[in-house]
Amino acid sequence: MTTTDERAIEATVLDYFEGWFEGDAGRMERALHPGLAKRAPEGDALDESTADGMIDATARGVGKTRLPPDGDPRIQVDVVDVFGGIAAVIVRSAVYREYLHLIRTSAGWRIVNALWERVSSGADQR
Repeated sequence: MTTTDERAIEATVLDYFEGWFEGDAGRMERALHPGLAKRAPEGDALDESTADGMIDATARGVGKTRLPPDGDPRIQVDVVDVFGGIAAVIVRSAVYREYLHLIRTSAGWRIVNALWERVSSGADQR
């Protein structure tokens, strides 16, 4: 993993998270691959979102309504592994825990898979 790749991956992930919380659909679109598969467990089922759905929800300001009361999402990005043109990232925030997979495209790193859960106030933050 190169420092350049790691910085570019972190920038993509921050476009995704900060774009969500700021209501910046341009940043969200820049971070996502059009084939994004975003999922969250709902019992034995899955809540699923697409790139278009995330971009639309961001533009509508849904993420702004999800900020914690102090307004600080406390985003921590951990680039776990980079191999060739793929990467795995864990994001811990005050609101979400997400496991992301990214690919390197001709336009830069893009998120292709996201598995997430909401963080409850008593959840383990490790």
